[in-house]
Amino acid sequence: MWCLSLAALVAFCAGLWVSNPGQGVEAVARPGADCEVCKGFLNRFYNSLIAKDVRFTLDVIEKELIGFCLDAKGKEHRLCYYLGATKDAATKILSEVTRPMSVHMPAAKICEKLEKMDSQICELKYEKKLDLASVDLWKMRVAELKQILLSWGAECRACAEKSDYVNLIKELAPNHAAIHPQAEL
Repeated sequence: MWCLSLAALVAFCAGLWVSNPGQGVEAVARPGADCEVCKGFLNRFYNSLIAKDVRFTLDVIEKELIGFCLDAKGKEHRLCYYLGATKDAATKILSEVTRPMSVHMPAAKICEKLEKMDSQICELKYEKKLDLASVDLWKMRVAELKQILLSWGAECRACAEKSDYVNLIKELAPNHAAIHPQAEL
């Protein structure tokens, strides 16, 4: 009887372990989250503070961050919104950035702390850079061509056909996108 109950207990425990083998896997895999927008933006912001040679006080950092966010576009503007550095932001967690930055904490650590407060911060990803040398613009949709122009801050008011968009992108490409010259043989 004793052996039977011991064997039943071992089988029961093994069954629990087999049914939930990866219990701690999620906690281990999550810190590897990229947070590329957060890290990139905060690193550039920190480097701009060093270049300006400002005092690292909470008030100065907050004022500079709000000013830095005025020029942000796209995903970085969305990050500023999540941090509360825009006028239309619903929440304000700027102190969670300014306090650690005042003691020169790395941007990666700041982003890890911010992710615990708002997981959307680390879900932001930069859009892929378009390599116009390898992409056939004629195979893209008009909506995608419009998105390229919008990301460059350009607009085609008189474009009626796809060819108009393609020609405008080719015309503006040297100013906005890096086109890799063909390798000479």
